[in-house]
Amino acid sequence: MIGNATDAWRLGQRQGTSVGEVAYEVFGEGPPVILVHGTPTRSYLWRNIVPALAEHRRVYVYDLLGYGESEKGEGQDVSIAAQARVLKELVQAWRLEEPAIAGHDIGGGIVLRAQLLEGVRFNRVAILDAVVLGPRLSEPRSSTWHVREHAEAYQAMPNHLFGAFFSAYLGETNSDLGGDAFEAYLAPWLGEEGRRAFVRQALQVEEWHTGEIEPRLACVEVPVLVVWGEKDGWLDPSLALRLRKEIPGSELKLIQEGGHFVQEDAPEEIAKALASFFCGDGERA
Repeated sequence: MIGNATDAWRLGQRQGTSVGEVAYEVFGEGPPVILVHGTPTRSYLWRNIVPALAEHRRVYVYDLLGYGESEKGEGQDVSIAAQARVLKELVQAWRLEEPAIAGHDIGGGIVLRAQLLEGVRFNRVAILDAVVLGPRLSEPRSSTWHVREHAEAYQAMPNHLFGAFFSAYLGETNSDLGGDAFEAYLAPWLGEEGRRAFVRQALQVEEWHTGEIEPRLACVEVPVLVVWGEKDGWLDPSLALRLRKEIPGSELKLIQEGGHFVQEDAPEEIAKALASFFCGDGERA
């Protein structure tokens, strides 16, 4: 474990892109693998997965543009489509040739969009509780929808009220987040700049960004592992079954006690599954 406390996870490197500066870090040596988080988290989500992968691979973790330690700013495009283009730029800047990659939540959509629409070549792809198929986070009655409908109120919300909302928001995932993890995910969204960034990403959840991916899923030709928490409160596990059918030859691993944040609920199981898959000997469910 690299660390539980918020101040134990810091990304020490910065990479400029055409739309902003991205914070990242590299661990270990060997064939490259990139880990992409989703919303509303940060690369801290992978802290307990990195050590197992770094034993045999060079692991790249980064905060999405507008998230965590990466650059935030007014007018910033932090949509899935924009993040896929940023990922393409990062792969080029890091001079990686067909790295392996894993994406969680919207990170899964970002990875697949980068591959299918931006032409980025990966040799293996793992998607975990991923935003790829409907229903969407932008649908009515979801917390994200509420933020979109009342954006000004959330931007002006005092820290203590936003913290209470954020606790309930993450509680919907059915994942067991300890105090350190909760604080780590909350911290980047506090203060006026943070709240504006939080609202900004919620407003940019666009269905067409993943809708353009769906009809192309049958074109994925590299090995794919689909991982899903059976208790995911945000994205129903039935979506995992649909993804396995849509992506030819894909593997499926369900995490029995996992909510949406499976890396928090079953870190050892996830680390083992990803290490095995990236080595080329993942078990078919």
